[in-house]
Amino acid sequence: MPLTAGNFDRHVSRNDLPVVVDFWAPWCGPCKAMAPAFEAAARQLEPRLRFAKLNTDDETAPAERFHIRSIPTLIVFDHGREAARQSGALGGAALRQWLESGIAQLRTGSASTVD
Repeated sequence: MPLTAGNFDRHVSRNDLPVVVDFWAPWCGPCKAMAPAFEAAARQLEPRLRFAKLNTDDETAPAERFHIRSIPTLIVFDHGREAARQSGALGGAALRQWLESGIAQLRTGSASTVD
């Protein structure tokens, strides 16, 4: 699901499921390399998580609001609040492991921001 400044809060804050947002840009090599792993994780982990992408070149306001300094950056939002963060590209297995760990933390109420 592509996010924009106009629909960001609606999708991230008003969702009963955690939302994984990939902050990326079209010129970013690591972003392009991680895209297939992100898409595969979305197919495997939905409906436990929702997946969205935000192009930081086109939509600068949300990127600035969440202090995105490097891309790709993944943020898991739980009811609009940042629950976990990962900066840098992850391969398929590492991405799924990071997300599964985040799901477990959210269930136990011990989620924390990770860089």
